[in-house]
This record gives sequence, structure tokens and C-alpha cells, in this order.
Amino acid sequence: MTRPQRILLIQTQGENAGAQEIARILAEGFAARGYEVSNLFFFRKSSTFSEPVNTFYCAPERPSSPLQLMRMLLNLARHIRHLQPDVILTFQHYGNVIAAPVARLVSSAPVVANQVSALATMSKLLRAADFCLGAAGVFKVVTVNSIDVQRIYATYPKAYSDRVVHVAHGFAERTSQLTREAARSVFGLPRDAAILGCVARLHPLKGLDHAVRLLALRPDWHLALLGQGPDRQRLLDLATELGVADRLHFAGEVAPERTGDFLVALDAFVFPSAAETFGLAAVEAAQAGVPVVANKLPVLQEVLSADDAPMALFVDAADTKEFAAATSRVLTDRTLRATLRQNAQQLKSRYSIDAMVEDYERIFATLFHRRTLQFGLSQDDSRTPI
Repeated sequence: MTRPQRILLIQTQGENAGAQEIARILAEGFAARGYEVSNLFFFRKSSTFSEPVNTFYCAPERPSSPLQLMRMLLNLARHIRHLQPDVILTFQHYGNVIAAPVARLVSSAPVVANQVSALATMSKLLRAADFCLGAAGVFKVVTVNSIDVQRIYATYPKAYSDRVVHVAHGFAERTSQLTREAARSVFGLPRDAAILGCVARLHPLKGLDHAVRLLALRPDWHLALLGQGPDRQRLLDLATELGVADRLHFAGEVAPERTGDFLVALDAFVFPSAAETFGLAAVEAAQAGVPVVANKLPVLQEVLSADDAPMALFVDAADTKEFAAATSRVLTDRTLRATLRQNAQQLKSRYSIDAMVEDYERIFATLFHRRTLQFGLSQDDSRTPI
């Protein structure tokens, strides 16, 4: 009797963020279809991280010295060799450029690199390393999660661009059993105020300072941020400087299944991010019925629109007055809110989990077929990695 095909998902850090959520959804989808799935992280970043089943870490925390980095890489190699995967999926820029060459050294399993990081988050050195690995065939396939990102990689030389495949993200619906008042109590938010919110890593590229500036124009608004990250103190300092710190609420980090509790507490979802490849948090909010005001990025306009029907309002988030005016519209215009909610109901079918998993299965089938042709292996060979 042959063993199930083994899939290994590798990424940088264990935290409750978008890339980790996509990997978790994929792992559950693959397992439901009979694959044997393992998850490997370089290190655990968040103590509240809701890790998937069969999760391993290469280091207890981010390496801070060359010796710790070497130990992490050795553990990475040992885990890959021990798990004997048939295919490896890598995520995020460091996950791609570090895990793929290590995997190549210790395993014959093909690597599918997932480009879920915006190019703006990658240094020139990282981008060069990514290009070299793709062009050299260390990445057998490179998946992108939006047409906008696919256009970017289409400008790369053919040795790289021919490997690029568009696989739209699927997403889990964010629901809640809490009432609006109960949800606000859970997150320590005022009961009767107009509350704007965002789910995002607290990082400068998320543009959350633009959301904080809204509070200076509207003294009746509050802003709640769900997430963690290095930009927290800068945002707090800005709020203090503007005299709005008492209306800025850091809600911390929660398990993905509790995101719906946060969303139900909001009157509007603001998403001023300067760099995205998909915008998962905004999609989840829109589908949950929270009116979204998003930065006018091409990728967000692509993902949050269908057949010329917008599922959000798009603005130049750096223009505080324009941002505030659009936010005021979704707070006060009932017809607009109803239209956005109605349009957003298309998201569930447009970005289904089943469709995403099936797209990956097609990629796997192609890779397995190539391997069989190359080495004359039978797919019944349960001991030889594909």
C-alpha cells in the first residue's frame, strides 16, 4: 500500500498574519484531500500564534548571531531530510530564498515558491537572489496571487517568467456569534463611538499613520488596530503628537478564527496599505459586511472589484481630507453601504478555498508527471520523493 503524497509548507516566522493564514488554509485543504501535510517555520515570532497541526520550528526565536543562523539552517536541512516531502511550498521572500536552496541540497522534491510578499518589502539583494533561484530552476513553479503581480513578473526574462502561475487566494469567512456591543467590550472599545478598524501587521508599509491622522480631523472617531509589529511605537507617538492617543486602540493579536469578533465591532474598515499582493484582510472585512475604504492600489482595485462593481471605496490614503471624506461617506450613506455589501457577496465564490487547492493540485500533477518522465518512476513508489 502506498503512502499519501507528502507536502511540506515552509515560511519564515510563526505569527498570525496573512501569509501564515494562507498556508494554514492550504494545509487544511490538502489534508482534507488525503495529502500528508507538515508545516515548517524558521522560528516562532508570536506567543499567540495559532499553529497548524504537524508544525515544526527550526529555532525558538529569530537568530541574532551567525552561529544561531547556522544552527537554524542546519535544523532546516534536517527537518526537510527527515520529512521526505514529495513537494515543497515556500512562502514569503525569506522563506523562498533561504528554504529553496537548502531544500535543493537535501531533497529532490520540487519547490513551488509563493510570491506573497510585495516587491517593496524586498531589498535589491533579495530580489536578485529570488530572480537567480527562479531563473536557475531552483523554483520549479512560482505562484502569484493576483493578476497585478503576475504582470510585474511577466516583465522578467523567460527563464523566470515562464514559471509564473496565477493562483488566486482563497479565504475563510470571518463570522462571529457576538453582538456589536459584546465584541466592543471584548476588545475594550467604546460602546457608542464610530469605530474605524484595520487588521494588519504594524509596519510602515501598511500606511497606518494615514489612518491615525483621520482622528485629528474627526474628534468623534476612534481607530482600532488588530495586529502586532515594529511600527506600534511610531503610531502611538504620532497619535500623542496629534492629541488623539486616547482614541487609538491597539487590540493586540488574536487567533484567525477570532478575527470575525473584531470585525463585528467596527463601523468601517480602513486599509491605507502602500504595498500588497492581494489584500487578504480587506477581502475578509468586505465579505463580512464591513464597508471598506482602501488605498487606490491597482491590486486592491483588481481584487475588490468585479464587473465594474466596486466592493470598496478607493482613495489616495496619503490625502487625509480625501481619506476622511470617503470614510465619512461609508459611515453615513446607508445606500452606499448596502451596495458595497451586496457587491462583496461575490467574493466568497470568486476566491474560494476549493478553487485555490485545486489550482495547486494541478501544479502538483504537472510536477509529478515531469518527475515520472524524467526518472521513469512510478507514482506507486512510496519511498522516492517526487
